[in-house]
Amino acid sequence: MAKVKSNFICQECGAITPRWQGKCPECASWNTLEEAIIESEGTHLRPSIQSSAIPTPITDNEFIAPERLHTGSKECDRVLGGGIVAGSLTLVGGDPGIGKSTLMLQISHHLAKSTGKVLYVSGEESFGQARLRGNRLGTLHDQLHLLTETSVSAIASYIKSGNYAFVVIDSIQSVYTSQLAAVPGSVGQIRECANEFLRLAKGSCTPVFLVGHVTKDGTIAGPRLLEHLVDTVLYFEGEGRQSLRILRAIKNRFGSTNEIGVFEMRESGLHEVPNPSALFLNERPEGVSGSVVIPSVEGTRPLLVEVQALVGDSHAGSPRRTVTGVNPNRISLLLAVLEKRAGLHFSDRDVFVNVAGGVRLEEPAADMAVALALVSSFRECPVSANLAVFGEVGLAGEVRAVDMARQRVSEARKFGFTRCILPRACAKDLVEKEAQVYPVTEITEAIELAMET
Repeated sequence: MAKVKSNFICQECGAITPRWQGKCPECASWNTLEEAIIESEGTHLRPSIQSSAIPTPITDNEFIAPERLHTGSKECDRVLGGGIVAGSLTLVGGDPGIGKSTLMLQISHHLAKSTGKVLYVSGEESFGQARLRGNRLGTLHDQLHLLTETSVSAIASYIKSGNYAFVVIDSIQSVYTSQLAAVPGSVGQIRECANEFLRLAKGSCTPVFLVGHVTKDGTIAGPRLLEHLVDTVLYFEGEGRQSLRILRAIKNRFGSTNEIGVFEMRESGLHEVPNPSALFLNERPEGVSGSVVIPSVEGTRPLLVEVQALVGDSHAGSPRRTVTGVNPNRISLLLAVLEKRAGLHFSDRDVFVNVAGGVRLEEPAADMAVALALVSSFRECPVSANLAVFGEVGLAGEVRAVDMARQRVSEARKFGFTRCILPRACAKDLVEKEAQVYPVTEITEAIELAMET
């Protein structure tokens, strides 16, 4: 931004003084000083991403899109939409200790072996500490260069050199620019540093990954400034005491935001889980009420997930409602529908709902599974071990259709679920009648079928 400076110039002799005076200090003339505003260029002028850019038709056939860089992880490539786009700026966020740096180091190691030199900028660890972690993970390589630096201007010189095919900044909260007096990690520093890395990525066509910290309320520190600036936002989720990790895209300019990647944290680093359904159902109890399996869909991938519910007598003035993995407002809606349409009274009961494995179900297709789990625990009546259910529940108690019914039934049958309760409108989409299908139109029908089976 421009700097504005105010001086006073004598109209008689041209003398300049920083403040107004009645008499000119040079020629002693009275009332001859007039204010003059001088505007100079400031230190925050940002250069254009491409100084020689001209308007070009979007149908220009001479443009050849660069190939995406593969991360060496099919799960990560799936979330990114097929790989890393050249010149893209990606933000990776997650709780402390969840595995962000581990994932970045493993991706950097693969690209160093397959693509070229990789620059890993560590602003929070010394060279020796980062090397110890790399040695433990088995990610040491001659093409992987480690830089312990926090100055943006120093980091920019290496990116501008064009010697590196991939850059990681770990983390954006630790770097700073000398053009601002604010401390590193402040809103102004984060915004200015991220903008600088954006220009460097676009100008040099070098993909840059930024590692971001997460605040107490679970959002990326900044507050949410970086999510609007970058091309892709990835969240690394999971419980710190569990080995399961889920990589989810909440913004992606180059692909879908519905895909997830499933990893398992081991001593040697992050390992892909090629069959998440088997992992999620590995410890499912049999013959216990309140447990229902749903064939959920994340992007194009069907996943079998266990929904658990526990309904008990309340010994407090206000019954408790504890929900994990599902929108709590959706649980309140389903409880109201079950009371009004099915005659089941939960108003004096404690209700606990959990999605096993740390998965978060956001699609409405999980409604019927949650509702049947609640009824199963309420009546102390387990559902069949080979039954899977899915469908959206409306306020009138109707069961509405959801998409990808054929893929859901196929995934359920693959793991031995031979019976499936689903919306009647979805039954017509099933070509292969390999599973025993129970189409329903109301939640009361689904309750009767689930309790009978």
